[in-house]
Amino acid sequence: MSGQMSLARRLLISACAATRTTELAARRLGAAYFLPALFVLRYAHMGGLDRDAFAGQLAGARSFTDERWCAYWDAIAEEHMAAAADALSELGGPSPSALHTLLDGDDPGTVDGLRDLVAPVAWMLGDHGPQSSRTAIERIVHEHAGESGATTGQLVGAAVAVDELVKAITYLQVSAFPGGRPCRMRAYHRSRRLFDALIDALEPGLGITVERIRVPIDGDVVEGYATFPVGPDHCATVLITNGLEGTVQELMIPNLRYRDSGLGVVMIEMPGSYAYKQPMSSASEAIYHQVIEHVAAHPRVDASRMGFVGTSFGGYWAARMAATSTKLRCAVACGAPTDHSFGPSLGTPQIILQALADVTGASGPLDLSRKLHSLSLRDMYGQITIPLLVINGDTDTLLSTQDSIDLAHGARNSTLRLYPNDDHCAMGHYREWLDLSQQWMRDQLASVETPA
Repeated sequence: MSGQMSLARRLLISACAATRTTELAARRLGAAYFLPALFVLRYAHMGGLDRDAFAGQLAGARSFTDERWCAYWDAIAEEHMAAAADALSELGGPSPSALHTLLDGDDPGTVDGLRDLVAPVAWMLGDHGPQSSRTAIERIVHEHAGESGATTGQLVGAAVAVDELVKAITYLQVSAFPGGRPCRMRAYHRSRRLFDALIDALEPGLGITVERIRVPIDGDVVEGYATFPVGPDHCATVLITNGLEGTVQELMIPNLRYRDSGLGVVMIEMPGSYAYKQPMSSASEAIYHQVIEHVAAHPRVDASRMGFVGTSFGGYWAARMAATSTKLRCAVACGAPTDHSFGPSLGTPQIILQALADVTGASGPLDLSRKLHSLSLRDMYGQITIPLLVINGDTDTLLSTQDSIDLAHGARNSTLRLYPNDDHCAMGHYREWLDLSQQWMRDQLASVETPA
């Protein structure tokens, strides 16, 4: 929560959580009052949303109940689906009804029609990410389109359609936050299916190969994406995972910027979240070990040059796997909770506590406290001998900055980067630390010699 939040507000949020009256209070104060300070910044980054406009939309949300929360955000997602359909129809693309079929299942014909139109502007999303206005899209197309068989107007229209679809995907993910309920899970699956279709349509223009990965493990299935440079060569490969309510589409959109790095990238969601059947626990370490083994066996992967990147709770798993995996050669842990963050925190809202309970399978507050404490890595810091880059803001108000400091000091070969006056996962320096971690990872994996 915000470092500037008053003690009175923190007390009220905790009191509402303890008495389970957050929903009643949200109808008067608004849902935004009970959400982490970085909620707006996070989704604005993902969808290229205007921060002030999104903050205004969040202020209009007055309920966390499954039906009302999802109805509110699904309606905004539909507006962006309609805008995408309008842009595509002007180009002779899929009809609005055909476009909507992508939300509820694969439609190869619609994907093919979409591909013909949007593949030529795949570079726009890859190089520049989603934009906050049509004006910004037009400027980028005029400056960077270069030679193309399409007119500038056609390229702008296609780029607008892609941007609107990314925004629809983003708002569906907001609707899915934080998972575990029927309407939220419907939004999660619709966001994922729409992104599946979009990335399939964009792939020919991205200059990489995109694969679905599916790893059955002990009654669960780990699903995600793998991207590799075009060609048959083995390449250094990085496994990326995110946090409590993160998705693979949230991971993949910003990482398209680094598609020419020469690295293979495998992206998965954290165990216990969204589509997983089993709760997360220390035993989930075995899931990551099996995924790493699966990735190492891939014909495109140089198994002697593998790294791991995790953000937020995913940073926890980056640190834990750095301590326990013999396959990894380096790791990046951004905003990782490792010990202090698992204790009580004044001002943690009910929606976050419920999300933690759902992910860990906790039966109540005391059980949740016990399960979180069991995850502590304090005694494992010294086991981390591979190069470790630790990133965070120096004023993390959601988790504990001290965890990042202790992790870096306890690991044997670490680099600590705390961004000044920044919050959890250094979201105010998002692009900067992404650039840093990518270059650091390439340097580490390029320097590793293949073992005899």
